[in-house]
Amino acid sequence: MKKLFDELSYRVSKETTKQYSTSFSLGILALSPKIRNPIYAVYGYVRLADEIVDSFHGYDKEKLLAKFREETAQALEDRISLNPILQSFQDTVHRFDIDQKLINQFLDSMQMDLQKVDYNSDLYKQYILGSAEVVGLMCLQIFVEGNVAEFERLKPFAMKLGSAFQKVNFLRDMKDDYQILGRSYFPDVDITLFDNKIKADIEKDIEKEFNEALIGIKKLPNSSRFGVYLAYRYYISLFRKIKRTSAHKIINQRIRISNSKKISLMMSSYLQYKTSFL
Repeated sequence: MKKLFDELSYRVSKETTKQYSTSFSLGILALSPKIRNPIYAVYGYVRLADEIVDSFHGYDKEKLLAKFREETAQALEDRISLNPILQSFQDTVHRFDIDQKLINQFLDSMQMDLQKVDYNSDLYKQYILGSAEVVGLMCLQIFVEGNVAEFERLKPFAMKLGSAFQKVNFLRDMKDDYQILGRSYFPDVDITLFDNKIKADIEKDIEKEFNEALIGIKKLPNSSRFGVYLAYRYYISLFRKIKRTSAHKIINQRIRISNSKKISLMMSSYLQYKTSFL
């Protein structure tokens, strides 16, 4: 029965999320049960593309990503795929009428990761749009369950949140991005000259986006509001830890939040959510 395959496919996306991200797994658990599987499907798909460009060293990444793009297009056209992650993703795309332009923008940014790019302001914005903001928009389409008016109303806030998350990731992963993958995303920044002043300027930009994103989180449907707020609180906590860390340490050590701290954040976030949002 196809229903059994569909259930298995969503389960694979769920397990992928759990294996790769404790924080997002906790956030998804705080969503309404009816939208958890579609969000797992989006995360599983995004994670698979990330693995191709970030982890599959020793393989032809260009070929793998090109094949992944082709298989994505075929799955969307056929409305089925033998790849469980693609199967759950294409089902989600069709169920929630996710704009396929967003998927192409995401894959374009993944392609940028396979090239040596000297990021200026325009390329930086283009990369963040495709790698983070459009993922936020895919999730928003699920959160509003296809309501076009609500999507348009909340779209700017979702983009700000995705952008803030990604920029925090850039700071958190600066060591591996630069030393292992040879990447530097921040425009016109020479990592060899990265200092506390440059870091503080980047942090001001991130803080502004977080403040704007919180306005939108408060406007989300009840089914998704707390889950997104929990992810926001996790990233704010990580961001504050990064702010307390010197530029020298940032480029030599990956900054982390312990799992015990994440659980504690979940509990405190619920109390704060109850008092601040209701």
